[in-house]
Amino acid sequence: MTHHIDSNVGDITLSDSLVANLAGIATTECYGVAGMVARNIQDGISAALGQDNLARGVGVRAPTDEEGLVITVNIIVGYGVNIAEVARNIREKVRYVVGHCTGIPVSRVDVHVRGVKVTSIDD
Repeated sequence: MTHHIDSNVGDITLSDSLVANLAGIATTECYGVAGMVARNIQDGISAALGQDNLARGVGVRAPTDEEGLVITVNIIVGYGVNIAEVARNIREKVRYVVGHCTGIPVSRVDVHVRGVKVTSIDD
Protein backbone atom coordinates (compact mmCIF):
# COMPACT_ATOMS: atom_id res chain seq x y z
CA MET A 1 0.00 0.00 0.00
CA THR A 2 1.15 3.54 -0.63
CA HIS A 3 0.34 6.86 1.00
CA HIS A 4 -0.12 10.02 -1.04
CA ILE A 5 0.64 13.57 -0.01
CA ASP A 6 -0.59 16.33 -2.29
CA SER A 7 1.19 19.67 -2.35
CA ASN A 8 1.14 22.76 -4.53
CA VAL A 9 4.38 21.70 -6.27
CA GLY A 10 3.55 18.04 -6.88
CA ASP A 11 2.54 14.73 -5.38
CA ILE A 12 4.55 12.58 -3.01
CA THR A 13 4.01 8.83 -2.76
CA LEU A 14 5.33 6.95 0.28
CA SER A 15 5.42 3.17 0.47
CA ASP A 16 4.62 1.10 3.55
CA SER A 17 8.20 -0.20 3.49
CA LEU A 18 9.54 3.35 3.88
CA VAL A 19 7.27 3.97 6.87
CA ALA A 20 8.23 0.56 8.31
CA ASN A 21 11.94 1.36 7.90
CA LEU A 22 11.52 4.68 9.71
CA ALA A 23 9.62 2.94 12.52
CA GLY A 24 12.27 0.20 12.71
CA ILE A 25 15.10 2.72 13.00
CA ALA A 26 13.24 4.65 15.70
CA THR A 27 12.51 1.44 17.61
CA THR A 28 16.06 0.09 17.57
CA GLU A 29 17.37 3.42 18.90
CA CYS A 30 15.26 3.11 22.06
CA TYR A 31 16.94 2.06 25.30
CA GLY A 32 16.11 -1.50 26.34
CA VAL A 33 15.42 -2.88 22.86
CA ALA A 34 17.67 -5.88 22.29
CA GLY A 35 16.34 -6.66 18.82
CA MET A 36 13.45 -6.93 16.44
CA VAL A 37 11.50 -10.11 15.72
CA ALA A 38 10.06 -11.13 12.35
CA ARG A 39 6.36 -10.37 12.19
CA ASN A 40 5.59 -13.22 9.79
CA ILE A 41 7.11 -16.29 8.18
CA GLN A 42 8.22 -14.40 5.07
CA ASP A 43 10.27 -11.96 7.16
CA GLY A 44 11.70 -14.87 9.11
CA ILE A 45 12.88 -16.55 5.90
CA SER A 46 14.43 -13.28 4.67
CA ALA A 47 16.32 -12.95 7.95
CA ALA A 48 17.51 -16.55 7.73
CA LEU A 49 18.80 -15.87 4.20
CA GLY A 50 20.80 -12.92 5.46
CA GLN A 51 18.65 -10.15 4.02
CA ASP A 52 18.98 -7.49 6.71
CA ASN A 53 15.95 -5.26 6.79
CA LEU A 54 15.17 -2.51 9.28
CA ALA A 55 11.47 -3.07 8.68
CA ARG A 56 11.63 -6.64 10.00
CA GLY A 57 9.21 -6.84 12.88
CA VAL A 58 7.23 -3.76 11.84
CA GLY A 59 3.71 -3.75 10.43
CA VAL A 60 2.05 -0.67 8.92
CA ARG A 61 -1.60 -0.26 8.04
CA ALA A 62 -3.99 2.59 7.42
CA PRO A 63 -7.41 1.49 8.64
CA THR A 64 -10.40 3.36 7.26
CA ASP A 65 -12.01 3.73 10.69
CA GLU A 66 -9.06 5.64 12.23
CA GLU A 67 -7.26 8.90 11.46
CA GLY A 68 -3.66 8.08 10.61
CA LEU A 69 -1.49 5.00 10.54
CA VAL A 70 -1.45 2.05 12.90
CA ILE A 71 2.08 0.74 13.38
CA THR A 72 2.92 -2.55 15.10
CA VAL A 73 6.43 -3.39 16.29
CA ASN A 74 7.63 -6.78 17.53
CA ILE A 75 10.65 -6.57 19.83
CA ILE A 76 12.94 -8.41 22.20
CA VAL A 77 13.85 -6.50 25.35
CA GLY A 78 17.00 -6.76 27.42
CA TYR A 79 16.76 -8.53 30.75
CA GLY A 80 16.18 -6.23 33.71
CA VAL A 81 14.62 -3.28 31.91
CA ASN A 82 11.22 -1.84 32.77
CA ILE A 83 9.15 -3.25 29.90
CA ALA A 84 6.30 -0.76 30.31
CA GLU A 85 8.75 2.15 30.12
CA VAL A 86 10.50 0.70 27.06
CA ALA A 87 7.12 0.28 25.31
CA ARG A 88 6.11 3.85 26.21
CA ASN A 89 9.39 5.21 24.81
CA ILE A 90 8.93 3.23 21.60
CA ARG A 91 5.37 4.49 21.14
CA GLU A 92 6.42 8.11 21.61
CA LYS A 93 9.52 7.92 19.43
CA VAL A 94 7.89 6.01 16.55
CA ARG A 95 4.89 8.36 16.55
CA TYR A 96 7.19 11.40 16.46
CA VAL A 97 9.71 10.12 13.89
CA VAL A 98 7.15 8.78 11.40
CA GLY A 99 4.88 11.80 11.77
CA HIS A 100 7.76 14.28 11.49
CA CYS A 101 9.49 12.61 8.54
CA THR A 102 6.40 11.77 6.47
CA GLY A 103 3.76 14.28 7.53
CA ILE A 104 1.32 11.40 7.98
CA PRO A 105 -0.25 11.24 11.43
CA VAL A 106 0.19 8.06 13.48
CA SER A 107 -2.93 7.20 15.44
CA ARG A 108 -1.56 4.19 17.29
CA VAL A 109 1.69 2.29 17.89
CA ASP A 110 1.26 -1.25 19.21
CA VAL A 111 4.31 -2.82 20.86
CA HIS A 112 4.51 -6.61 21.10
CA VAL A 113 7.26 -7.92 23.36
CA ARG A 114 8.15 -11.37 21.98
CA GLY A 115 11.05 -12.24 24.26
CA VAL A 116 13.76 -11.26 26.70
CA LYS A 117 17.46 -11.39 25.89
CA VAL A 118 19.67 -12.47 28.75
CA THR A 119 23.34 -11.60 28.39
CA SER A 120 25.93 -13.64 30.23
CA ILE A 121 28.21 -11.86 32.63
CA ASP A 122 31.80 -13.06 32.48
CA ASP A 123 33.65 -12.69 35.78
